[in-house]
Amino acid sequence: MQNEIVQIIRHLDLKEHPEGGYYKETYRSAGVISQSNLGVNFDGERNYCTAIYFLLTTNNFSAFHKIKQDETWHFYKGSSLFVHVIDKEGVYTKHEIGNDFTKGAVPQFTVPAGQWFASSVEAPNSYALVGCTVSPGFDFRDFEIANRQRLAKVYPQHQNIIKQLTRI
Repeated sequence: MQNEIVQIIRHLDLKEHPEGGYYKETYRSAGVISQSNLGVNFDGERNYCTAIYFLLTTNNFSAFHKIKQDETWHFYKGSSLFVHVIDKEGVYTKHEIGNDFTKGAVPQFTVPAGQWFASSVEAPNSYALVGCTVSPGFDFRDFEIANRQRLAKVYPQHQNIIKQLTRI
């Protein structure tokens, strides 16, 4: 399995992502949305849309974070992936992204803007290769990684999953 993971990382030229896992931007639209059309939540203009490859392994999770845009996940290969979401009302939901439809997995899922989310690979000794599409386009100015203590203070009912899927 490790050889296959290394081959995917090399073939797709993936780099380490700050939230965990590996990624490569594959698309950034030429068109941009002006600051005046984005509203006060955004600092500066954004591309219409961006897309990445994203690879996680069983030993590496995507830590809780949030962005200011909707993010759509697309399943490609490997084990199912769990996307863990804490919505603005504090409700935790675990979504399965994959192709095992008998278990309720779906091949595509969108995390609404502003919600805390993390992801992990379902199967032991495996990986998940997915794509993520963000609109308006992703910019690291819109990215906030969760602090374990602060997030657990806001959502004490979810302390266990927050501890499991945060690094700081």
